Amino acid sequence: MKLFVRVSDASYLMPKDGHGSSNPFVEVEFDQQLHRTQTKYKDLNPVWNETLVFNVSDPNKLPNQVIDVVVYNDRNSGHQRNFLGRVRISGVSVPFAESEAVLQRYPLDKRGLFSNIRGDIALQIYAVRDLGEPSPPSNGSDTAAKTNDAGNEPGKKKMKKKNQDKETQSWYSIGNGAPHQSDPVKPIEEEMKRSDFFRKEHGPMLSVQHMHAMPFPPEAAKMGMPVEAAFLRAREGKRRMGLVDQMEYLYVKVEKARDLPTMDVTGSLDPYVEVKVGNYKGVTKYVEKSQKPVWNQVFAFPKERLQANRLEVVLKDKDLVKDDFVGRIIIDLAEIPRRVPPDGPLAPTWYKLENKDGEKVDKLGEVMLAVWMGTQADQCFPDTLHADAHSLSPEAVAHTRSGVYHSPKLFYLRLHIIEAQDLVPSDKTRPPDILVKVELTPNQVRFTRPSPVRTHNPVWNEELMFVASEPLSEQQLILTVEDRVGPNKRDPLGWVILRLSDVATFRSDHYKPVDPHWFNLGRPHSSDESKKEVKFASKIHLRVCLEGGYHVLDESTHYSSDLQPSDKHLWTHSIGLLEVGIIGASHLLPMKTKEGGTTDAYCVAKYGSKWVRTRTHLDTLAPRWNEQYTWEVSDPCTVITLSVFHNSQILDKKATADQPIGKVRVRLSTLETDRVYAQSYPLLLLQPSGLKSTGELHVALRFTCTAWLNMMTLYARPLLPKMHYLHPIPVVHVDILRRHAVQIVAARMARAEPPLRPEAVAYVLDVDHHMWSLRRSKANFERITSLFSCLLRISNFFEDVRDWKNPITTCLVIVAFFILVCYPELILPTVFLYLFMVGIWNYRFRPRGPPRMDPKLSHAVMAHPDELDEEFDTFPTTRPMELVRMRYDRLRSVAGRVQTVGGDLATQGERVQAILSWRDPRATGIFVIFSMLTALTLYVVPFQVVVLLGGLYMLRHPRFRARKMPSVPVNFFKRLPSKSDLLL
Repeated sequence: MKLFVRVSDASYLMPKDGHGSSNPFVEVEFDQQLHRTQTKYKDLNPVWNETLVFNVSDPNKLPNQVIDVVVYNDRNSGHQRNFLGRVRISGVSVPFAESEAVLQRYPLDKRGLFSNIRGDIALQIYAVRDLGEPSPPSNGSDTAAKTNDAGNEPGKKKMKKKNQDKETQSWYSIGNGAPHQSDPVKPIEEEMKRSDFFRKEHGPMLSVQHMHAMPFPPEAAKMGMPVEAAFLRAREGKRRMGLVDQMEYLYVKVEKARDLPTMDVTGSLDPYVEVKVGNYKGVTKYVEKSQKPVWNQVFAFPKERLQANRLEVVLKDKDLVKDDFVGRIIIDLAEIPRRVPPDGPLAPTWYKLENKDGEKVDKLGEVMLAVWMGTQADQCFPDTLHADAHSLSPEAVAHTRSGVYHSPKLFYLRLHIIEAQDLVPSDKTRPPDILVKVELTPNQVRFTRPSPVRTHNPVWNEELMFVASEPLSEQQLILTVEDRVGPNKRDPLGWVILRLSDVATFRSDHYKPVDPHWFNLGRPHSSDESKKEVKFASKIHLRVCLEGGYHVLDESTHYSSDLQPSDKHLWTHSIGLLEVGIIGASHLLPMKTKEGGTTDAYCVAKYGSKWVRTRTHLDTLAPRWNEQYTWEVSDPCTVITLSVFHNSQILDKKATADQPIGKVRVRLSTLETDRVYAQSYPLLLLQPSGLKSTGELHVALRFTCTAWLNMMTLYARPLLPKMHYLHPIPVVHVDILRRHAVQIVAARMARAEPPLRPEAVAYVLDVDHHMWSLRRSKANFERITSLFSCLLRISNFFEDVRDWKNPITTCLVIVAFFILVCYPELILPTVFLYLFMVGIWNYRFRPRGPPRMDPKLSHAVMAHPDELDEEFDTFPTTRPMELVRMRYDRLRSVAGRVQTVGGDLATQGERVQAILSWRDPRATGIFVIFSMLTALTLYVVPFQVVVLLGGLYMLRHPRFRARKMPSVPVNFFKRLPSKSDLLL
């Protein structure tokens, strides 16, 4: 028998050559036979398509053998290699025919605890019998095999125990119907019993009966998923409602109708359907002139508000004066089935229409309905028309639905403008002053500096940065070479339009060089001249590069939710899952004061590139969403943002902006793993009129860590990708690029359905956090002073020791000082032991939940109205000139104090430099003589004695020193000169 292993390809491998790539090859070992593929150089997604053949000595032992597939990186230095991942495949999953073999992708496994592995490999494995070779017996079906097993029962038990001791990850083909898999559940159960991780982390084992009853996830059979992961995913699907309360709904899906009668004189019918449950009513759209209409609409009625025991579905004919009754269907609510995920969708059924007397008449036609009881976990929930929105127009209903969004993939575009040649200015009597205007569609514009070489061949050698997004084929780079002929006048000399997908070179690290290219410049001409053949053209030398090694910042780095680079191949592995249950809100501030003092509230949550939006609850101050979402976490030092908005798109025909109600930020590093935090967060809204409490947001969070060691090692890694440190972007450009990134994200979200409004995106991303605010300046100053409070407390304690306010404490400090001076090797251990004890002591007072927004720290409680009005002013300002002048004078006074502090710091530093500069010859002479005497003294006297005498001098009793007078060194330092007297 021959065993064939076809190594197709691998993807997303870990770079190991130090230059962002790898040289992978594959080694396959089976039954002490070792074969390998050829090496693919500089390729993280290699394709081999090689088939390796092995001899199977005993086909009966094949189910008990293991095929070991290992991917290595060829280091091109002797026979050294790096480990890239492995897959171990049990022989029980090998089919005995090539037609039954399926090309499957296997995720690469680690070799040890500290292995850094990623990616997967595609394999096709099958066995073929030689001519004349008998078929191997099926498991448990061959009589001779049973007899042999019965005769060697003790040996069999030993062999079974030995096999169970081996930690082997086995893979199985699910449902391929191979003859050697007569009992596929038995090897699955044995494999799961060998897994200590499955038993410890996920509770008791599932029995064989439970495995038969649970539907196996289809992706397991398609992707070659291990059995443990497949059943884990199925089990996670059952508990996805664990953070929120289940809300039961009555779902009514109106599919279509057939064989409807004609109602009008013209023989036409404009049918629509009314769905009634008690006082609730939902109406479908009407279809013009159709006896076979299709609606395909779903209505949802909350079970807790149902005030009837029957469901009535009425079909009517749309008319100008009064709609005509066609027929109806009545369904008892007690007979409606219940659907629980992961059950499939309920199949719709044809119902015959009844007349007003309850008689079923064939000529009235039939309506296809699906009616069931479900929860908010139902797959129809996001597209359902809810009971509180039945009276809205279809355009307004679209703004009430929930949705999941993903930010567009962003890149930094680096444009290096080198030079231009053979430019033809309009005025040849003057030296040209040439610059380049660059526009990246739709609205990013940059200008280079004027060329220092004022000739017809200018040289700039300047780099400009832009933000580009996928798809790149929709973006164009427009470069215009202009001659500045006046203060506000520029004469175009030529331009070129480049499609980004055609000219940009993608790179993920700084080692990969990008070649520059020459491009022809089109000259300004009329439409008639454009048809002529161009024989001469000016040229411009450019280098266009898409940087995949940076993370495009659309949030502040202080509370960013995503730190991954743009290139997906450089992403780090996921370390866990973040589950967020948006339960509801309470005591919201009424936003619709004219419509009864209510609010149409929805919640937006953003983490990473994934945005979620709950459905809008209409006319309530205490909405209950009970929607649960999940994010993958790659870094614990990130922040999730949840914001509540009032939906202004429902009844406002002017389509005003959605009004923010409040915002909550939660840092994941403040959460304990595998713990549910169900808390209420206050919603605070800062307005020009002052700070307002707008309600409370009820949220449940759970951070589950799946790679604890990787999470701990992240604390030693840089926060941002390495390109931010190797080639940092100037801070001035970062703010401009961030604003453009926010605009791109907002524009893309506004094109979704339902749209996420640009003002909501800007509020979540806090786009104006870098703008000037006197309130924020005061808050930051207080934060700085609070940092030095610890040093101030230490200084006060030292002064109390020096003043002998507590003689016992002073004596203990002197004794400790004697010990540390005599045994200096105890200083560092004592310091770290003290830090350890302080940390252990503070553990008792650790916060029990994530921190909340602090209005006192933000200086929002007592902020002056004029300061808030200045903070919310637009840029540039729109306020009256007198008010702007007053604020400018206030800013000058604040800046003057800051300037004074900066000058004092510079003065102290200049005094230190003046000690040896001989600017004051007497002071420098005194210090030089003092330094010589000190050096001679330290050569003679041991250092420990000097330190001991100095410490005793500092700790001497107050009666032996002058009170409230500065010391001699302080007096000497303050008399040193500085450069402040040289300033104009």
